[in-house]
Amino acid sequence: MNENDKSVRDENSAQEEDEMFERELAEDAQWKRIQQNTFTRWANKHLKCVDKYINDLECDLSDGLNLVALLEVLAQKRLPKHNKKPNFRSQKLENVAVALKFLDDQGIRIVSI
Repeated sequence: MNENDKSVRDENSAQEEDEMFERELAEDAQWKRIQQNTFTRWANKHLKCVDKYINDLECDLSDGLNLVALLEVLAQKRLPKHNKKPNFRSQKLENVAVALKFLDDQGIRIVSI
């Protein structure tokens, strides 16, 4: 085998690896989209009774208000005091922290978030 053959084989191998990586990324993106859609529909089913709605998980959970509302519906308990109209990032983070602490207090561990 000469150097040219080895170089072509290495290029083909690298190209195959790139194609496989691209396929895996596409499958992963599709799986994530399915998971997001499924969770969004599930959350909206529960939030319906309190007239709340999630359209985009990342945006609509970012201030913690919909997360607090969802937990209150699911637990049928009121969560501790939180910012009802958060304007600042710190207030939004406090709301999310209230929700996460509530889960922890209920013995629910959150992993991989």
